[in-house]
Order: sequence, then C-alpha cells, then structure tokens
Amino acid sequence: MNYLAHLYLAKPTADSHFGNLLGDFGGQRQLTYIPTSVKSALDNHYLVDKFTDAHPLVKEAKQLFSPKRRRFAGVAVDVVFDHFLIQHWQQFNNQSLIDFKQTSYALLDKRIPVMPTRMQRVVTSMTQNDWFKEYESVDGVGRALDNIAKRVRFTNNFAGTAEDITRHYSELDGLFLAFFPELIEHVNKFNLESAPK
Repeated sequence: MNYLAHLYLAKPTADSHFGNLLGDFGGQRQLTYIPTSVKSALDNHYLVDKFTDAHPLVKEAKQLFSPKRRRFAGVAVDVVFDHFLIQHWQQFNNQSLIDFKQTSYALLDKRIPVMPTRMQRVVTSMTQNDWFKEYESVDGVGRALDNIAKRVRFTNNFAGTAEDITRHYSELDGLFLAFFPELIEHVNKFNLESAPK
C-alpha cells in the first residue's frame, strides 16, 4: 500500500504515523534508537505490506497493467489504491479527508527531526505540497507514477501508466473495494500497536 493507506491504518499519534511510513525508508536500520511505539508501528507497516503483496485480489489488479508496465504494476496498484481510498473515503472514515490530512501532516511534522534524511525530504514535500490532493484524479495519479518511473534506475517504458488505469478503472475500483475491508480486518486482528510487549 502507499502512504495514505499506511497513515489511514496508523494510530492517531506522531510515533505511529512515523513508524507506519518508516518501512518505505529503510526501516529500523536507518535509526540508532527506535522507541517501542515506533517499532510497533513499523511492524504494522510490514504486516500491511506482506498481506497486500500476497493477496489474490492485488495480484489480479497487477495483471490489468500492460506487459511493458507489468514490472511497475506493484507500484501502480499501491498509488491507485490510495486514489480509490480517497474516492471512497466516507465509506471507511467518519472524519473528513481534509481534517484527516491536516491531522496526519501535523503528526508527521512532529517527528521530522528524527526521520532518516530521505524520509525527511519526502515527508516535508508531502506535507507542504499536499501530495494526496494529487491522488484525487487519475491525471494526478498518472503524474505521480510518471515521476516515480523517472527515478527508476533502469531504462523502462513505465511512463503513461494512467492509460492502463483509465482502461481498467472500474475493475481496479471493484478490486480495491473488495480488498481494503479485508486489509482493515487483518490489521485489526493482529492489533500490533496495542498488543502488550
């Protein structure tokens, strides 16, 4: 899953928001000391990623991308699922998306000083430029994915992923709506951030 989903599945604390994103930035090996609350949140991040990567509905979603972009499909599904989370936000959260984003950005800002350097740069850009606003439209998702594709270290044909998303929009939407409640249930079942240590 991508950043918005990880934050949605976090607890409403600064340590939880930090830990639930830290897995995308090298995890524990990037820090000399990690508080228990951040470690539990990091474990939650890995729980989410492991469940997502192995899930048949996610594998089905990846198959909807054209052969030349199939290698990029995991990244594309992560980002487009954030788009669908935004589209169906009220189905999953009573708090408005605007309020949720403001709260999440403020919590992340509190932990910027202890984040690894690359995470500091990304999170600062995310919060100051409201990346999730970009994810509201397929065009915005396409721009975000094209930017990610440019940073891939090998020559690729990943640009234009929005074409695949547009072509299979309703199927991807249906797969997200079937998958996301299962992910929430999985996270709640393990309850890693509330479990006694």
